[in-house]
Amino acid sequence: MPSPFHIVSNSVPAPAAGFSLDPAAHPRPDWLRVKFFNGPNYQELKRIMRTLGLNTVCESARCPNMGECWENRTATFMILGNICTRACGFCAVPSGRPAAPPDENEPERVAEAAERMGLRYAVVTSVNRDDQPDGGAAIFARTIQEIHRRIPACKVEVLIPDFRGDWQALETVIAAKPEVLNHNTETVPRLYHEVRKGAIYTRSLELLRRAKNLAPGMPTKTGLMLGLGETRVEVLAAMQDLAAQGTNILTLGQYMQPTREHLPIVRYVHPDEFAEYKTLGEQMGFAHVESGPLVRSSYHAFEQEAAAHV
Repeated sequence: MPSPFHIVSNSVPAPAAGFSLDPAAHPRPDWLRVKFFNGPNYQELKRIMRTLGLNTVCESARCPNMGECWENRTATFMILGNICTRACGFCAVPSGRPAAPPDENEPERVAEAAERMGLRYAVVTSVNRDDQPDGGAAIFARTIQEIHRRIPACKVEVLIPDFRGDWQALETVIAAKPEVLNHNTETVPRLYHEVRKGAIYTRSLELLRRAKNLAPGMPTKTGLMLGLGETRVEVLAAMQDLAAQGTNILTLGQYMQPTREHLPIVRYVHPDEFAEYKTLGEQMGFAHVESGPLVRSSYHAFEQEAAAHV
């Protein structure tokens, strides 16, 4: 019997090579407009981050939800510095060769910030550190351990790079017992070369599969950006690939161009299409699918983890 998710034709045709939306002719739709928050919680979190010399992916990636999340006292810590050794076409984090090794004291500062913020759920991600033998895995592990030591009731989600296929590095992170392990796939295989330079689609799938095998009781998570030129068939095929690795949580959101130097937006995906992907993803076996134009990997992370255990 054919898969119930088999699609014989694309409802969204593949764009012509080099095609992108003309911002003047296609202004940002209403569903992508967000309210800016600048209240006392936002200001306090900003002071904590600057006082402790910490980076957040919220700021570095220019996340549209930063104001809302910070006002609700949630933020995603970005460890291992603020210079990434890769230059992905979608990402606003500066790229280059870091001048200094990772800061060995950073895990303690992250844990202190999490305690000051009163977190019950902390999300930790990083730049790629391909210049390091373990890709920064040991710092990830110590950050998890320090948060758990300082705030025993706080759960930790890590959003990790692929460590260039160093599976010992993956084991190092998992041995520290994060509550959720996230690794974003970002896009469909056809677009990997221009979207995720230095990454390999099958390697990301293998990472998710190995993580689930190493810690079957730990929810695994991944995310895709839409609007980069992928087709419906490609999105559904990627979702099936991810479900086949035993991945528990899937996030789907609209790609937004950080600057004119980054990959252009090919189309704005309508909220109804995101809703359809959510329904199909749940039918494929994901425990939870967070799907919508403004969804980002760490948006409502606490609620996603709770839903994956229902």
